[in-house]
Amino acid sequence: MATRFCFSRPLCVALILLLPLLLSLSTISSADNTTNSVMWDYTRKLFLGDATYQFDERIKVELPTFAEDSMQVPLLVDASALGQEVVQIIAWADYNPIQHIFTYYPQPGIVPLVALPFKVQQSTPVRAAVQLASGEWRVGTGFVDAAGGGCTLPSMTRMKDDWLTRLGDISAGRFVRLGFSQEQIERYRFRVMHPMDSGLVANIPSFYLEQIELRDSEDKILIHMWLSPAVSENPLITFDSQLRDGANTLLLRDNDGNEFRQVF
Repeated sequence: MATRFCFSRPLCVALILLLPLLLSLSTISSADNTTNSVMWDYTRKLFLGDATYQFDERIKVELPTFAEDSMQVPLLVDASALGQEVVQIIAWADYNPIQHIFTYYPQPGIVPLVALPFKVQQSTPVRAAVQLASGEWRVGTGFVDAAGGGCTLPSMTRMKDDWLTRLGDISAGRFVRLGFSQEQIERYRFRVMHPMDSGLVANIPSFYLEQIELRDSEDKILIHMWLSPAVSENPLITFDSQLRDGANTLLLRDNDGNEFRQVF
């Protein structure tokens, strides 16, 4: 015999009234790059102040749909489709306890693209605010779903006996690829051994790579970047540049004053 359910009239009315709200909540997705975040006004003012801005779908903020490892979430920000000179990119995660991920200053001739892994504490929108040479701000948005906890777990690097002797070890490469307009550009990719401690784990202070510079053979700065403890341990970082002759030097500094160097 079929089971029959009986609802009171007031309950039915309440469910009908709530239905549009429930449907609107279910349609919030990574494609929605408006302000569906209770933290948006706070983070926007924190990083952009009162500057005017507009959302721009040409800014790619690429993330996995679900973070299988909340301590290693790959993030790519690509503003090359804007077709204008970019002077600054700021990336942050709305719902992270450490919201700032990186601030990137590509110099003229450097492609405004950067990729690295970061930690995520819970499901969150991820923003990339791009400042053009005109002073305008454009904003791209991505979204990552996550079980969470990545910002408050100790790094695996510290559990290895040789982590102190390998601190700052750099593996780096430089190769040619096709860019957005099918032009040949140079890609720099490097991994550096560092625990990138967030400071949110008991008895472990923050200890992280803070600054990155790429300089050419004439010691001219090509790339300047600030990182936060939200970046993953032993990060693999990628930049793009126009083709250049000669050796380039990568310089890194952590918040404890340690400096590391690698020649490409």
